Amino acid sequence: MSTSELKSLYRGIFPLLSIGLAAITIVAAFSGYFHPQNAPLMSTLGLAVPALLLANAITGICWLFGSRKRWALLPLVALLFNSNYLLSVFQLNLFTPGQPQLKIASYNIQHFGSEITGYSAKRLAAYLEQEQVDILCFQEFSASRYYPIDSIRRVFAHWQHVMLPAQDSIRGVLPIAVFSRYPLINGRFIGFNESANCSMLCDIVLPDDTLRLFNNHLQTTSVNQSRRRLERGLSTGDRRREVQAVQSFTGALQSNDMKRAAQTDSIVKLIQASPYPVLACGDFNSLPSSYTYRQMHKVLEDGFRTAGCGYMSTFRYYKGMLRIDYIFHSPTLKGCDYESPDVIEIAGMAKDFSDHNPVIMSLKYKE
Repeated sequence: MSTSELKSLYRGIFPLLSIGLAAITIVAAFSGYFHPQNAPLMSTLGLAVPALLLANAITGICWLFGSRKRWALLPLVALLFNSNYLLSVFQLNLFTPGQPQLKIASYNIQHFGSEITGYSAKRLAAYLEQEQVDILCFQEFSASRYYPIDSIRRVFAHWQHVMLPAQDSIRGVLPIAVFSRYPLINGRFIGFNESANCSMLCDIVLPDDTLRLFNNHLQTTSVNQSRRRLERGLSTGDRRREVQAVQSFTGALQSNDMKRAAQTDSIVKLIQASPYPVLACGDFNSLPSSYTYRQMHKVLEDGFRTAGCGYMSTFRYYKGMLRIDYIFHSPTLKGCDYESPDVIEIAGMAKDFSDHNPVIMSLKYKE
């Protein structure tokens, strides 16, 4: 094929690919508006939003360096349609509004990395104490025969008030916990049907007020497990098995999306019924393009949007592109600072301690 033929092919195909990419990205911008039960394909498409936005950005740059620069408007329009997602992962809140009154951290600690000595847990506790965090919300919090609950509580003794679900209520469930410098009352475990995930609520008794706290670990996407099965199916060379592998992959994602949406609906109802200002945090296993994020953001403020700065991601893998851990708050509270530090690197913890970074937020009451 000659150079002129290649150029002609490029001029014909690349615009069509750009149009198709922009159209899919624009449709994906509305994925969070649909309940996964009613539109399972939309919820699956929402998972692809980070990759779609990156592809549009690269496409726009390619057009800018080409001869037909006006085509760069197409990916730009697709990005603008996804402005809500972009504002949920990138902010420029440069000024801290006064002295914070409360500092909260949420962290999926993945069973403390199955440690035996508790080295990383001690490093984490020292870091959070140094940062003067008042409330710790842990997901996948579980002890082992090598590192029992008494040892864990001694490490986190700085937070003398502890809320743990009763053992008989968490059988077969990934445990969660709250540690606090302030008294915790009215604790309630929230289980979900056909799920190993759970939530809990409790009230934080502050010197001047009471806040209701929701610590959440919503249904996992199972992307990693499903992806491995998909890769095995696609490597067989058998067309029928390849189709079955793809169907199994999308089916697992959609099933978990539906479970997570139902869990979100139940939490939102409890939030709306709260007599106190609310903090809702945890591992939501949901991108800002999701139904879960949209429903939570309808009733509460996203702490990163009110107080964060820069690019926000909380999952340590997938090139640090994914934000799935959040702290939401009632409008009566004002965010002062919001970050997701690489605490494993900062505190010198074991590299495989967790596949998440914590989320830490400082708040105050609005004047």
